[in-house]
Amino acid sequence: MKRFDTIVMVDWSGGNDTGPSPRKDAIWAGVNRDGLAQEPVYLRNRTVAEEWLDALLTSEQAAGRRVLAGFDFPFGYPAGFAAALTGSCDPLVLWDWFEDRIQDTPASNNRFDLAGEINQRLGNGKGPFWFNGLRRDVESLARNLDAYTNPFAQKRQSETLAKGAFTCWQMGGAGAVGGQIFTGLPVLARLRRKFDVAVWPFQPLDKAISFVEIWPSLTVGSAPENKIKDAWQVSEVSKQVAAMPHAALIEILDVVSPEEGWIFGLGFEDKLTAPPLRNDCFALPPGVHWTPVAEALQRLRDRLVPVAGIETVGLQQAMGRILARDVTAKRANPPLPNTAVDGYGFAGGRDAGTVDLPLSSGRAAAGDAPGILPADHAIRVLTGAALPQGVDTVVLQEDVVVADGRVRFAGPVRQGSNTRKAGEDVAQGQTILEAKRRIASADLALLAATGAAQIDVRKQLRVGVLSTGDELVEAGDSAEDGQIYDANRPMLLAMVAQLGHIPVDLGRAPDDRGKLRARLDAASAQVDAIITSGGASAGDEDHVSALLSEAGAMELWRIAIKPGRPLALGMWHGKPVFGVPGNPVAAMVCTLVFAGPAMGLLAGADWVAPQGFDVPAAFTKRKKAGRREYLRARVRDGQAEVFASEGSGRISGLSWAEGLVELAEPAGEVSPGDLVRFIPFGSFGI
Repeated sequence: MKRFDTIVMVDWSGGNDTGPSPRKDAIWAGVNRDGLAQEPVYLRNRTVAEEWLDALLTSEQAAGRRVLAGFDFPFGYPAGFAAALTGSCDPLVLWDWFEDRIQDTPASNNRFDLAGEINQRLGNGKGPFWFNGLRRDVESLARNLDAYTNPFAQKRQSETLAKGAFTCWQMGGAGAVGGQIFTGLPVLARLRRKFDVAVWPFQPLDKAISFVEIWPSLTVGSAPENKIKDAWQVSEVSKQVAAMPHAALIEILDVVSPEEGWIFGLGFEDKLTAPPLRNDCFALPPGVHWTPVAEALQRLRDRLVPVAGIETVGLQQAMGRILARDVTAKRANPPLPNTAVDGYGFAGGRDAGTVDLPLSSGRAAAGDAPGILPADHAIRVLTGAALPQGVDTVVLQEDVVVADGRVRFAGPVRQGSNTRKAGEDVAQGQTILEAKRRIASADLALLAATGAAQIDVRKQLRVGVLSTGDELVEAGDSAEDGQIYDANRPMLLAMVAQLGHIPVDLGRAPDDRGKLRARLDAASAQVDAIITSGGASAGDEDHVSALLSEAGAMELWRIAIKPGRPLALGMWHGKPVFGVPGNPVAAMVCTLVFAGPAMGLLAGADWVAPQGFDVPAAFTKRKKAGRREYLRARVRDGQAEVFASEGSGRISGLSWAEGLVELAEPAGEVSPGDLVRFIPFGSFGI
């Protein structure tokens, strides 16, 4: 199969015209041509969308470009439906059947009426379709699942494997795809007749234009706050597919499902969500010599993408892992209305005065199935018990008198007192944790309480740490004159582990370019990213920089930072390399400030900027203009102390410190009592 030149991903909608202004719940298309992403395209209705697709395919075909177009609705139904409706199990015959019968305009369509007609024909008016979004009733189309029966399977095989995927029988409602199928298949049927189209997985993709079924939520999480979710998702999916190696794409397309269809990428999520980084992802614009810290951080944030794959783990293995997809509550918390105290439950509030109620037999305790309370009675309830039917208010046991089978207390009592509503903490179906979040212990309680036994997380990033230099020896070995013990590698390996990644010790490499090349070659096959210390500048023995330059994938960022300055960033066989200075103080600061958040992004997390706090200074400092400075510091008696020496070789200052004082680029003077920004090491994640 030949490569695709243009990737088009479309988020469809079965609703009416959404107007001229871009908005959510509309049709959006993401286009990536020759590896270059285009701005998402807003398509206000299906007529406009079909015309746009027609024009795009015409243009791409004329230019001789191969197109892979994805649409976010099922291409088929559960086995047996096509044959029952059309007499043929060929899903493409079903496409034409819908195209013959759907009447669609920007303002309305007949999808609900057609669903009712199919229910009459195949399911005695009780299924397989359900949900009527019209104000008027539709014969044989239920508004909910009451008295609903389905002669076919509830889901296709692919939907049973794709967690959160909706059944194709639901014709409307949040997340439903039934209406999209009814309105989308006719459009694809017409485009298929006009162009030379192959439809996956029903046909081999050996034509100029190919259609595949997608589900953006399979590999793309929540959109940034300032982005429309549908627009952002199709743009991201198009980028993922465009960045995928051709061999991986062929593997993903090797699916046999001739009747039901299949979701593109299902079972191969790690291949879609781990696109290779580009060799120029660290390139700086021409003419930049000294890069401000803020600009360097923004460029890393803009250029890097997650490379870690996805796996499913149980809750006991989830601590510290990064969520790959949003998690929704399978069950409300609390699942049923319950009592917050020990006391007596009854219906309704009570006005001022004495209240006297007969006491029902039995009681309601935590874990009991809720019973039914007779009207105008009270019942004994214990903390956490589900409220029996007929109970919505509880009075504390300390406030009542129980005698002769009756309960007496003084009003007023507000209706609902001392009770918890079902779902008042978390509603069923509510998003409880968003993708890119690192799981904390409290998150495990929330996941368990709402019914999650397993979650999809990113595989842990494997980060190799390599020290370079002839002067280095292992701690404990005999050191000759001129040699020093390797302090960086133990420190950086520990920092990688504290940041939630898997540290891989790559040892020490001498100042020999050939041996360093071999070491990097071997490392690139076993890790996702590499941190080197030493050899990151432009001197005769700075072999890390030289090798990355020879590979055509190296940028020496001279960053306006103290301690530090040179930061070698590059790619080695597709793996990012962070070359930090050999000086331990500078190595630690550059790793915390630059490599730490960058590795988090590679691992699938959000970019995390460390939280700083303004505290009074307990020191005096005159700062020159030009560089952002980080001073080893700690807080004592509410004031920031800094280490006595700013020398980059003073390793004892790292052990003494509990964080860094950050001083901005402008010149300035700090006197005792002035506010300075203190960043605890914990804010960096270590």
